[in-house]
Amino acid sequence: MLADIAPVSRESTASIIARQLRDAIMNGALPPGTQLGETELASRFEVSRGPLREAMQRLVSEGLLRSEPHRGLFVIDLEPDDVHDIYWARSAIERAAAQRVVRGPHREQVADELAKAVTTMAEADEQNDPTALIEADLTFHETLIEASGSRRLVRMASTLLIETRMCLSALQHTYRRNSQRADERVAEHNRIIEALRRGDEELLITLLEAHMEDAVRRLAPDRTLVTKPSTQE
Repeated sequence: MLADIAPVSRESTASIIARQLRDAIMNGALPPGTQLGETELASRFEVSRGPLREAMQRLVSEGLLRSEPHRGLFVIDLEPDDVHDIYWARSAIERAAAQRVVRGPHREQVADELAKAVTTMAEADEQNDPTALIEADLTFHETLIEASGSRRLVRMASTLLIETRMCLSALQHTYRRNSQRADERVAEHNRIIEALRRGDEELLITLLEAHMEDAVRRLAPDRTLVTKPSTQE
């Protein structure tokens, strides 16, 4: 009956390298535009170029690295169109997730979990820890999506995680430039939680979309995240 099922293999060297490079891109250790040199990375990882190339090609296929002929591989730069596309996709995913959560029987429990992430955001702001603030922000949205119970929404959202993390790093700088503290972001998230607790689906969706729109406005001022279809011909 189980004859066709192969034994579980250990994580390959290429997978380990890809994961570490992915994490480095996500946490900013490899900033946008960084060129990845095979010789240096092979030496650092203490591996041959075969698994290294396989790992880097995985990240190319994921859209995190770009290949330039005769130049090599570079960490992607997020242009305004990229930012718009990321938040457009996130808005669609989180709207669907929020609808499932607010219509479900566990919205109070989900709201409590989201509140924990917001508390962590506020504590990170007080401690002037932007990395922890970003992680808590991401945890908020991941918790909302996971609470939908949709494996497909979770899977689609996971492909946006690293690019979102890169956007949030840049977004942190816009708050600093505009002398705005994270309590503004905390307030936005708390309003989302309150709408969820009340079961107000229309308000919940409106607040989520406004939250996404605000991020696009700060990161790509010449782009508008239109989340609702126009009623005009």
